Amino acid sequence: MDVRHGGDWAGFQARYGYLPLDFSASLSPLGLPEGVRRAAIAALEEADRYPDPQCRALRTKLGEYHHLSPEHILCGNGAADLIFRLALAKKPAQALLLAPTFGEYERALEAAGCGVEHFFLEEKQNFQVTESLLERIKPGLGLLILCEPNNPTGQVTDHTLLLDILECCAQTGTLLAVDECFLDFLPHPEEHSLIRELSTHKNLLIFRAFTKCYAMAGLRLGYALCGDCALLEKMARMGQAWGVSCVAQEAGLAALEEGAYLEKLRALIERERPQLQSGLEALGCRVIPGRANFLLFQSSVPELGECLGEKGISIRSCLDFLGLGEGWYRVCVRTGEDNARLLAAMREVM
Repeated sequence: MDVRHGGDWAGFQARYGYLPLDFSASLSPLGLPEGVRRAAIAALEEADRYPDPQCRALRTKLGEYHHLSPEHILCGNGAADLIFRLALAKKPAQALLLAPTFGEYERALEAAGCGVEHFFLEEKQNFQVTESLLERIKPGLGLLILCEPNNPTGQVTDHTLLLDILECCAQTGTLLAVDECFLDFLPHPEEHSLIRELSTHKNLLIFRAFTKCYAMAGLRLGYALCGDCALLEKMARMGQAWGVSCVAQEAGLAALEEGAYLEKLRALIERERPQLQSGLEALGCRVIPGRANFLLFQSSVPELGECLGEKGISIRSCLDFLGLGEGWYRVCVRTGEDNARLLAAMREVM
């Protein structure tokens, strides 16, 4: 049961007896949108029957939102569910992952019996993806997974390089899966997304989720976008039929109406992230200048996470990320007041 992720409020509560001020889970600090809350509550009236296994209404609305046909969309119980479904459906003999990156990619590939190679991002380059990745994309590589922005570094790959990677994958018969779950935190996510490339590249699959931007982590709702309908159909068969509850489906429909909420969220992140970065640097931390709603930093303070836990604050140790190690941590960007509490607690510890 040793699955390490941020947001383990239950483990924190079991240890300390109270809930933390949680910087370990990279979720919207604005909380669940009110419209989503009302929709989820209303959906309980439907809980006495099975949810729509095909998520018809949600896929139709997502299609309108992304200008895609619903047949190119598959909904799941969070993006993690779809990552496992992809690994089981594709079962590539060899897959390539970044290091460091989100650990569920490798966990899913190992569960499907796939071979995994790693492209190590260099600390001296702030863990940025570079053109040298192109040299690793060769015939026989079945799958390459990228996270944009990458978790836990927060770095975004240059869009021109992303397109070059996509073309290189097309030439070698490699499926490129891009996790865009954190992309909506950027000021202009559409400028970086590869969604517009789906119509011309059947070797492209994109993961999206409602989890992060709408603070819907407990509801579990994600979706995959792909021009290859046969692949999506196979992924649909790689899990249970009723993978998305009626509550999650209705919450997703409501979330797609929350444009003003997203704009408010993006403005908050763009305002507070530089302030939090400056505060961490002033405390002697090395901070990776990411663009997501979280920051990766290195501290020389022994057991920093444990010390902050004693003060009621939870941060994400990155010790289990391949390519990182002792002293690396990730914190999400919260409100100015919460960020100030984090920095004050760190100042006391130091």
